[in-house]
Amino acid sequence: MNRETLLAKLRAEVTGCQACNLRKSATQVVFGEGSPEARLVFVGEGPGAEEDRTGRPFVGAAGQLLDKMIGAMGMTRFADTYILNVVKCRPPGNRAPVPEEAQICQQHLERQFAILDPVIVVLLGATALRTLIDPTGRITQARGHWVHRDDRWFMPTFHPAALLRNPQYKIKAWGDLKLVIDKYRELVEPDHDSLYYPRL
Repeated sequence: MNRETLLAKLRAEVTGCQACNLRKSATQVVFGEGSPEARLVFVGEGPGAEEDRTGRPFVGAAGQLLDKMIGAMGMTRFADTYILNVVKCRPPGNRAPVPEEAQICQQHLERQFAILDPVIVVLLGATALRTLIDPTGRITQARGHWVHRDDRWFMPTFHPAALLRNPQYKIKAWGDLKLVIDKYRELVEPDHDSLYYPRL
C-alpha cells in the first residue's frame, strides 16, 4: 500500500481511539494533513478550539502564521510538508497536554512517522521537544540546534503561538527555519529556492 492509503487506514484507527480522557471532551480527532510524500514534517502541541471545530491542524491564528512561515521557506502546506500534533484531541481550555496524555498519544505519532518517513522534523514548541527528544528540554535552550536521531534530523523552534505572544522571537525562529532550508537543500532538493532565502 502507498503512503496515502496507509495514512487513511491509520486515520480511521486513531479516530476511534479512547485511550485517554482527552477524547471525552474533544469534538473530534485532529489527525494531521499535508502531502503523504513530504520529506519535511512539522509537529505541534495539540489542537486548539478552531482545530477541534474543523478537524484540521493549525487553522487558527497560530496556524495562519505557520502557513506564512512555510511560505517564506518557499513551500506550501499541502505540497511540501505534513503537519501534525503530539496529541490528536484538544486539551480542555487549550491547556498544554500533560506528559501522560502525550505518552499515550505518542504511539499514533510514531506510526505516522513510520508511514511518512520524514527526513526533517521541525518541533514547534516545548511539548513536541519534550515528547520526542528530551523530557526536560527547554525550547529557549534547544532551539536552533539539530538533533540527529533514528535517521531523522530534528530542529526545535518556537511554537507559532509563542511568536504571536512574543514577536521579538520571530527573528530567532526565522534563523531556525533557514537552517531547515539549508538541510532540506542538502538532503532532499538541492535546487529548492525561497524568495526570502535564495540559494547562493
